[in-house]
Amino acid sequence: MNTQYKWLILLLIFGCISCESDDDASTTGGEVVITSGNADFSKYVSLGNSLAAGFTDGALFIAGQENSMPNILAKQFALAGGGEFTQPLMNDNIGGALVAGTPTLNPRFYFYSDPNPDPPNESGPRLLGTTPGDDTPEIPTTEITNIISGPFNNMGIPGAKSFHLPAAGYGNVAGLPSMANPYFVRIASGPTASVLGDAMAQNPTFFSLWIGNNDVLGYALSGGDGTDPITDETIFTQAYNAIVTTLTSGQAKGVAFNIPDVTSIPHFTTVPYNPVPLDAATAGAVNQGYAAYNAGLLQIEGLGGIDEAERKARTIEFAAGQNAVVIEDESLTNLTGSGLPNYRHATAEDLLILPSSSFIGTTVGGNPLLINGVSVPLEDKWVLIPAEQQEISAATTTFNTIISTAIQQAGLAFVDANTILKEASENGVMFDDFLLQDDLVFGGAFSLDGVHPTARGYAFLVNKAIESINATYGSNLPMVKAVDYPTFYSALLK
Repeated sequence: MNTQYKWLILLLIFGCISCESDDDASTTGGEVVITSGNADFSKYVSLGNSLAAGFTDGALFIAGQENSMPNILAKQFALAGGGEFTQPLMNDNIGGALVAGTPTLNPRFYFYSDPNPDPPNESGPRLLGTTPGDDTPEIPTTEITNIISGPFNNMGIPGAKSFHLPAAGYGNVAGLPSMANPYFVRIASGPTASVLGDAMAQNPTFFSLWIGNNDVLGYALSGGDGTDPITDETIFTQAYNAIVTTLTSGQAKGVAFNIPDVTSIPHFTTVPYNPVPLDAATAGAVNQGYAAYNAGLLQIEGLGGIDEAERKARTIEFAAGQNAVVIEDESLTNLTGSGLPNYRHATAEDLLILPSSSFIGTTVGGNPLLINGVSVPLEDKWVLIPAEQQEISAATTTFNTIISTAIQQAGLAFVDANTILKEASENGVMFDDFLLQDDLVFGGAFSLDGVHPTARGYAFLVNKAIESINATYGSNLPMVKAVDYPTFYSALLK
């Protein structure tokens, strides 16, 4: 073939490729035109719990709300016809709130750096305003009973479970503290209003929905002690399906998130099972206190009440070095009829909740012989034993199946938060040039409360939502950049 014709063919090929690229990018005059596809972002409303509200570092505050997942998403929607997005901002960056002048909700955490770290090193998350030796937190300025006028596009209500969103009266101040939610009390359109009703009154054209976490998280945060049970499957099914049906009743489109595995977040993986350092003399003294208990186990084994494996698992024995805490375990064989409690050492399979870190090693009533986690076993509320973890896992799987079915039937965009956050906990995830991991404080993905994402973590989830929205509705919303979102908020920010 003539060389001249070869080059002509190559030029024609490259020309065709160039034309196709221009069409795919939706360019006008060299600039990319952002389009909404077959979605309509003009009236965007977000529903959910604390994860939708922008809760971070243990509180709701202005800076966190401004970096909430829905607010970040709304800014991208604005590039493709999205309208104004309003949020019920708190009064300050302290976090927390008052009810009738009484501090009721705690301020946010901040990272305290010990100026004299050799030893002791007291660096770590602390309530805003507190320092070692001064445990007086900052006083919030947000008064819950001062109702603010809406409507608000961000209807994320911290603490809400699935069945709370359609519940009338969830914002009635008279129902506090048990039958109403202080965050919704502050913004509800009336005492008989529901979160879902106030959202629908805005006639949304697009919505995001992230609800269901608290239906299992409440049980986990309470150590599975029964004070905050997992939501009944039938109730969850009815509530979730009702929410999706209502939200889509006006032909609105949307994106929904499923429930992460709560046991993989730092709140349950930070405190080790063996945080007790003892010297030989102290270990021997503690063992004397458990001598009668251990002898009783031997006697019960001899009578056939328990087998050797359970007797060994229940035996309490401390040694010089790092020791596992002692816990109560209701799943053990009940020996109370023989005068023996259900005690054992924790193992690597047990998950200690984050607040236990400041409780283990404290004394009961100042008595140096009564040490929590050592001579005084930890109550159920401090630990998730394997049986409780299995309950949480089973419920999460069931609820996520219900969510997946409802989303598929409604044709909504979907974000698999469960898989995403599991990957962050196991291997870390790359967000631009940053590796997000689940390590408390410096991992970048989770805030100082060990449950809620950092601003950068929320932004990462926004990009996952955008990917799904673009794929589902044919839009071409751009991604957000990791560098624009922080992982810490200064203690000076108030």
